[in-house]
Amino acid sequence: MKNVLGLILIIVVTASCGTSKKKSLPILGRTEYVEVGGKLDTVYHTIPDYSFVDQDSATVTPKTFENKVYIADFFFGTCPTICPLMKAQMLRVYDRFKDNPEFGILSHTIDPDHDTVAYLKDYSERIGIMDNSVWHFVTGNKEEIYELGTAAGYMVPVGEDASAPGGYIHSGAFILVDKERRIRGFYDGTKANEVDILMNDIDRLLAEYHSK
Repeated sequence: MKNVLGLILIIVVTASCGTSKKKSLPILGRTEYVEVGGKLDTVYHTIPDYSFVDQDSATVTPKTFENKVYIADFFFGTCPTICPLMKAQMLRVYDRFKDNPEFGILSHTIDPDHDTVAYLKDYSERIGIMDNSVWHFVTGNKEEIYELGTAAGYMVPVGEDASAPGGYIHSGAFILVDKERRIRGFYDGTKANEVDILMNDIDRLLAEYHSK
């Protein structure tokens, strides 16, 4: 787990520190090259299919974020450490982009036994989220949520850990995903300066689409 955390830290630092000097944001994750018609074609890492339920009992799938860029993160409602900091920073992102139809937020609980649909509804309202079409707090099968957080999905550590505060471990990363379900950046969701970079990169990513 320490090695995984170190790798994620390297990715976060590289992505957040290096993107501001580039015209286009990098595409992160595994890259494969396949031969198509005698030519090599690049296949990028993408977020796999998923199906969860949000605070309004609505099914959330990749279709929910069609033609949108979105921010993904992982949390749990009884988290005693970084989650309150993350949600305070995510509220800044929400307030900045909530009126943009090409933007969304996807927060996955890693404690679905406790964080039921009813709990997530109350949780979202307590932090001031009334437009649930923008910010989806989702719950579902625990193993599927954990699998989505691994190298096959968002590439961040999530899971149960009896030695961790609250009994769970998860990354504090905010993950920027583009309209093709590709990861375009990792940002420390507990730090205001990192979130400032994230918001700037959201603008840049949307500008990439508008310039095409």
